[in-house]
Amino acid sequence: MNYDNINEKLSSGQPILLDGGIGTEVMRRGVRWRQHGIEDAPDVIRDIHVDYLDAGVDVLTTHTFNLTKRNFINFFRDTEHMSLIGATSLPTKARELCHAAVSLAKEALTQTGKIETIPLAGSIAPVMHLFRPDLSPSKDDCLTHHSECVEILSDCGVDFIFFEGMNNTREAQAALQAAAEFDLPVWMSFIPGLDGNLLNGEPLLDAANLARSQGAKAIIVSAASLSMITKSLPNIINGSPCGAKAIVGRYSPPSWKPDFYPSFVDTDEVSPEKYAQEVNSWLNQGVQIVGGSSGTTPEHIRALRVMIG
Repeated sequence: MNYDNINEKLSSGQPILLDGGIGTEVMRRGVRWRQHGIEDAPDVIRDIHVDYLDAGVDVLTTHTFNLTKRNFINFFRDTEHMSLIGATSLPTKARELCHAAVSLAKEALTQTGKIETIPLAGSIAPVMHLFRPDLSPSKDDCLTHHSECVEILSDCGVDFIFFEGMNNTREAQAALQAAAEFDLPVWMSFIPGLDGNLLNGEPLLDAANLARSQGAKAIIVSAASLSMITKSLPNIINGSPCGAKAIVGRYSPPSWKPDFYPSFVDTDEVSPEKYAQEVNSWLNQGVQIVGGSSGTTPEHIRALRVMIG
């Protein structure tokens, strides 16, 4: 199992390099955000994976963040409403797209000769809006949603589950409970706010400890600015595997509908070299896992590989 390679690095304290932004990279390469670009531009998505692999990542992440049935349902009042006026293919569309996305990642691993060595992380987003913990549904609803997501990615053959961007402990707990029913390792990332805690005000330290106690093999902070990530690090660094990856640039909505993605601007604010310098300071503080969130590119990740060695 490819995860064994990463587990050895985790145990020995070696730095682990993740990939960078995928959705923002799809947009940067001129692809319209329609069903994650998977059907319209599969070659572009495969090329993005290849570019990250060529940059030297230790883990490849699937292009499945926010690719869920719930994301389609959210366009309607509820499932029944969707069944009445939505396309008949919608209930199974997310599953089909997830399988296609994982296949593209595996093709990239095969193309680069790394299918036997680099593990594939199955990315799962929060149930609702990434930056709106107040919209997160009940724990039972979260459990149902995440169980379906984990089941799909497990069936696709990912090496481990990566819950990304958790923004409250209730949903984090439900996600880990869902994953416990499957024989796959789990990593989890949280989004820090301005004060270094979760966006809803809950202590990040408590959330990290809770996730570790319920089986998360690594805790990461992500989807925040460099300064926000840096401020949050004392809440996750405790000698066990932890990581960080920041946003480069700024979101420019207006839309988060299933077929649209907010544009991303000012991505030249942080050069690959500057990003690597900041990440190096995180490693010096005790972070082990590093990579990039939205706006980062294969060039940013290549700079991290040069810095790490």
